[in-house]
Amino acid sequence: MDPYTMPVSSPRSGRGLARRQFITGASALAAMTGLPTARRAQADTPFATAIPTEARSVYDLNISPLPCTIAGKTQTIPAMNGSMPGPTLRWREGDMVTLNVHNHLAEDTSIHWHGIRCPADMDGVPGLSFGGIAPGKSFAYRFPVRQSGTYWYHSHSNMQEARGLYGAIIIDPRTPQARTWERDYVIILSDWSDVAPHDIISNLKFQDDYYNFRQRTAVSLVRDARKEGLGPAIKNRLQWAGMNMSATDISDVTGIIYTYLMNGCTPDTNWTGLFRPNERIRLRFINASSMTFYDIRIPGLQMDVVQTDGNDVDPVRVDEFRIGVAETYDCIVQPKDNKAYTIFAQTEDRTGFARGTLAPQKGMQAAIPPMDPRPVRTMLDMGMPETMKGMDMKGMNMKGMNMPRHTPPLNVENQNIARMPTDRLADPGDGLRNNGRRVLSYADLRATRPAEDTRPPSREITLHLTGNMERYIWGFDGKKFSEAEPIPLRLGERVRFTLINDTMMEHPIHLHGLWSELENGQGAYNPVKHTIIVQPGSKLSYLVSADTPGLWAYHCHLLYHMDLGMFRTVVVS
Repeated sequence: MDPYTMPVSSPRSGRGLARRQFITGASALAAMTGLPTARRAQADTPFATAIPTEARSVYDLNISPLPCTIAGKTQTIPAMNGSMPGPTLRWREGDMVTLNVHNHLAEDTSIHWHGIRCPADMDGVPGLSFGGIAPGKSFAYRFPVRQSGTYWYHSHSNMQEARGLYGAIIIDPRTPQARTWERDYVIILSDWSDVAPHDIISNLKFQDDYYNFRQRTAVSLVRDARKEGLGPAIKNRLQWAGMNMSATDISDVTGIIYTYLMNGCTPDTNWTGLFRPNERIRLRFINASSMTFYDIRIPGLQMDVVQTDGNDVDPVRVDEFRIGVAETYDCIVQPKDNKAYTIFAQTEDRTGFARGTLAPQKGMQAAIPPMDPRPVRTMLDMGMPETMKGMDMKGMNMKGMNMPRHTPPLNVENQNIARMPTDRLADPGDGLRNNGRRVLSYADLRATRPAEDTRPPSREITLHLTGNMERYIWGFDGKKFSEAEPIPLRLGERVRFTLINDTMMEHPIHLHGLWSELENGQGAYNPVKHTIIVQPGSKLSYLVSADTPGLWAYHCHLLYHMDLGMFRTVVVS
């Protein structure tokens, strides 16, 4: 059969996984500690994350079925130009780029240029900005490049993003900048499972903690009692039981079925970037995962964060930073010794890690650090400060509570309301506080140049991020996408979006087509982003100038949250 016309695996195909298969004692424990089990990754697939030496304005991109071996299992995946990740695209600010995408799959496909300011009909969201690319058809994306920096692309069709259809974009500035680095590497992080995405959704709908095996136990109760006292420890557990929620529910999908990849490599395959001592290295981190947040550090090296989501920031020297799904961070490091360094990306829930190496020569490795203790959610993550911890939580008793304005109802699609959401921009996040390392927070980010639009917002749009874990339903203001009206913006107006997270999970919120200026206290130098993490129980705001007309997707970038309702349409007209 012609490999360009062979059918790709259907969305519901893949090895189903019964819950009882997980409960295997020591084997399950080993899997949860993130010990690498794969022998090889991408055995027959070239890596494509090298940055091209020259920018190009015309590309032919072929999306085709490809047998790919990861963690010892071979699957047929939708791949671009024969690799996973797909090829790194290099453009130049000011050029007109043409990207001819040819679909050789047996299903529709599409490519969304994440964070790219392009016309709406070039944004690549089927059913919203265009009709998608049918099997055997092609589509020419053509638009002017109006920005520079590190970005990425991915499919917006049939959960192909979770099956490997993504890659990096590097855009050179119109005026060449003085290079302050000698080496330049793309670091694409992703999560991989041989369980098909729709099977994962079915399992989560059946049981929301289907992949969470790190529940609190009698052993952890004894440990907590030593720290807090027996009474407070028991009271805390009763509060969570009264809410029918789990304090260890950090990630919906965990290392029990995920293998964590760095540039397509499993931890034991060990992607390696080379350097000479004292060279400055630019590392362009991209989180192309479906569901996973990573905490990144390089033991023995400090990192200067110089860019986020393609936009330059004043350098911030850190030991560690968290990268949410769909975010990008550029860092500069300078290894001075003639030895190897581990790039360590542990998952937020501490059930696994991706890793690579910076080394003077191939074949060198450095020690892999142990993972940090797993985070445990607190009442802060429920939008309930310490002063409210004594309230009756059973059945979510709300008598006598002062409800904030614009509060969504508690219903089958909204399980919780953050009574007193807090500003957590200076908080690096659960699991990162007071860990002995200097950890980046959103409050540290300051743009290198002031905002172009200095007008104050003419109005405020307040949205609650809502969900019901028991039913595994997600939405804005207690409504899933099928129930919600579009959000209208007038062309040229400037608005403030205020988000309140009523759920106990982080949500990376992505607005297509428009910049989001995060209000973190830097005034005219607020950082400009395309994806913003909203921490549990928190409230934040950002400014948006509606300068490009069209229908724009607005959604949580956790793939299964988006698919199950946390999606809206923003209409600029």
